[in-house]
Amino acid sequence: MERRLKQLRKAMDSTTHRGKHFTEFQKNKIRNAVNTNMQAEPRRPHSFVLIIVTTLAICLAGFFISTEVFIKQDNEQMNGTSVKEWKVNHEYKEGGETVFSIFPDPELQAGKPYGYIFHFNEPFSTYKGKELSISAVHKGTGQRMQAVPPQEITEPSEGYSSLERFTTSFQVPYSGLWRYEVYLDGKVYGDAVVKVSEKEAAKNVSLPEDLPDYVQEHDVEKIDWNRKAAAFGRNVIGNENQSGIIGADMPSLTPQKWMWHLWGTDASELTVVGYHKESKTVHPILNNVDRWTIGLGGENNGADVHAPSSVTIPERGEWAILLYADGELFDVIVLDINH
Repeated sequence: MERRLKQLRKAMDSTTHRGKHFTEFQKNKIRNAVNTNMQAEPRRPHSFVLIIVTTLAICLAGFFISTEVFIKQDNEQMNGTSVKEWKVNHEYKEGGETVFSIFPDPELQAGKPYGYIFHFNEPFSTYKGKELSISAVHKGTGQRMQAVPPQEITEPSEGYSSLERFTTSFQVPYSGLWRYEVYLDGKVYGDAVVKVSEKEAAKNVSLPEDLPDYVQEHDVEKIDWNRKAAAFGRNVIGNENQSGIIGADMPSLTPQKWMWHLWGTDASELTVVGYHKESKTVHPILNNVDRWTIGLGGENNGADVHAPSSVTIPERGEWAILLYADGELFDVIVLDINH
């Protein structure tokens, strides 16, 4: 038995099991092979992590795109180029039904006050007790202005069951497209787009030689033809609490007796100048020696000063009666003379 063990040791010593079995070259080769295999097969990320990263990327992309759109819309609105279509449209509709319509003065121009009729179609309960206001936005400049300040609606239009004839007057400074926005209690109710014409160059007005010096040509440009004389008090026609005439309820081309009334002044003289819209000419209408000026008396019919006179209107048409109190333009009464 001992002899066999010695033979086995001798046989093993003669193999690779004796001494150093790996050279430095062999060691380095084995190390390189191990490192190469590890780099060639990287660890794959978990599928749940991939889903999280992809979702986050999509959300970020959507956020930046939507933010860019909102900024663009805000800039467009600030510059007066609303995302809404800038096309002349005098009606505001919802669901194919007209909510309201605008009827501007056919002669609408920039730089002068003109009248508008707003025809609202909804029942009066929609507007009653609410504050109605109108803003105007100019397409070209982006300027926004309040055309009609807030006013509480308490009654329907005279002669109507609702606001079928809501009238107002205002002026806009520029020609071009204007968006009129209607608000109820500060909330947008609807809008419409109106085209405003360029302001016409004023035609030179021929002034009579004997006209008082304080009557100026530019006074004619201040006439608001939409501010028609209205009846108030006891048979008085004119502008309430400012100026009025008794006897002008049926003005005609034949001589008439008129009683002039002024409120808010203690002037002693009244100058009356007639301006004919169609012919753009100035005429005296008083039938007295001076032709232009009469003296004023004291209080009468609630007015602070008054004066009687005889007048003659020379031709039919629309007339502006310019009233000067002690040489200062005091008021303008607009009358239609048709017979």
